[in-house]
Amino acid sequence: MNYKPLQIGDLIAERPIVQGGMGVGISLGNLAGAVAKEGGVGIISSAQIGFKEEDFENNPRLANKKAIKKEYEKARRISPNGIIGFNIMVALKDYREHVIEAAKAGADIIVSGAGLPTELPEYLKGFKTKMAPIVSSVKSAKVILKYWDRRHNATADMIIIEGPKAGGHLGFSVEELESELDYDNEIQGIIDVVKEYERKYNKDIPVVVAGGISDKNKVKHAFDLGAQGVQVATRFVPTKECDADENYKKEYIKAKKEDIVIVKSPVGMPGRAIKNKFMEKVINGEKFTPKKCLGCLARCNPKEIPYCITERLIYAAKGKTDEALLFCGADAYKVNKITTVKKVFKELLEEKEV
Repeated sequence: MNYKPLQIGDLIAERPIVQGGMGVGISLGNLAGAVAKEGGVGIISSAQIGFKEEDFENNPRLANKKAIKKEYEKARRISPNGIIGFNIMVALKDYREHVIEAAKAGADIIVSGAGLPTELPEYLKGFKTKMAPIVSSVKSAKVILKYWDRRHNATADMIIIEGPKAGGHLGFSVEELESELDYDNEIQGIIDVVKEYERKYNKDIPVVVAGGISDKNKVKHAFDLGAQGVQVATRFVPTKECDADENYKKEYIKAKKEDIVIVKSPVGMPGRAIKNKFMEKVINGEKFTPKKCLGCLARCNPKEIPYCITERLIYAAKGKTDEALLFCGADAYKVNKITTVKKVFKELLEEKEV
């Protein structure tokens, strides 16, 4: 297939794939740099990004700040001219600080979800960094675009529509996820909302579809619906370039369809993950007291949660997979080998080997 480049203002991704942000420590500078080098949009997750820093447990805020700069510079060395950005969750306690640090480091774009990024335009004043909110419904698209327009006299540079088959935290109820809802109408409704703001601001706002984009047919379907790009995360995990520990990658390769389940996260949102020994214990009602609160989320009471999400995602990043929360997309079970970023691009975009 011949897909048009993805244009985000003055940025042009020759191959219209945005790599989804995966935290903790799954999409860092190495993966983002490799994706950008292939002509896509490489995204670093800022979620507890400093977990490898020596001072992380004593001063996570400072460790994360240092790591944002380090991981961006690593990605930029791999891809000096590619598009490199950050995924920064609104739910983070230090959301504003992460946004500003990423922009100061040189981020081309900030993708932001897990809440409505109402003040993102304010935080990015004076920077050239592009803004891409993640939305899951017509309602959320209307709310954020209307708010930015009225409060900040600004609009998005790109919109990411994250559907119900995505991994990690999801903007849907458990009932919606279990009902296998038809999402195509929602995508087209969001595209219609975006067109209103394209006309008002006299600019193109590309729409990128995410969630379950696991093969060339899913890519084609997204473009047939009117998207200008797709966001892919799960397919990039079992690649040589992914920053995840090898044990984490192997869990994706071993997973069967029945191993992928909807779980309730400590932050109250449903999520999609691989069922392992740890998750079976959680499902059976066991609670795991956090060793130490690292202050990651704005709304979290350590005394009430069944487990600490940061602690369990760090276990995943470090390869302690039996004790970890293993987020994944709905089609993770389709992955059966370690591959490369280059091959993922060729397969998804149906490009011939040269």
